Amino acid sequence: MITKELTCIECPLGCHIEVDLEYDNKVVAVRGNSCPRGKAYAESEVVCPVRVLTSSVRATNGAMVCVKTDKPIKKSEIFDIMKRINSATCTLPIKIGDVIVENIADGVNLVATGNFDK
Repeated sequence: MITKELTCIECPLGCHIEVDLEYDNKVVAVRGNSCPRGKAYAESEVVCPVRVLTSSVRATNGAMVCVKTDKPIKKSEIFDIMKRINSATCTLPIKIGDVIVENIADGVNLVATGNFDK
């Protein structure tokens, strides 16, 4: 059995969590979390960590548009998705929530995080 130690990032408490794993990455026990969100975070983090990816996309007029994925993506896919983001462009105007790249990852869209007129 392997024990991994984490600091939970689901809320400001920052609980110190320990996760016991079998050698096939099956979670056996989670200790130290103050809430169910901490338990879910710890289980996900040790088996298949995910992150919301934030970046920027260049508009056709040269302006930079702030973007993020609308759902978390696998941490192992970040570099591949960044290549797609870096090659993407958009046309202004853009409103917060507009889809910049549809299905940039499995069922995940890249959306604008602000309003951009010029």
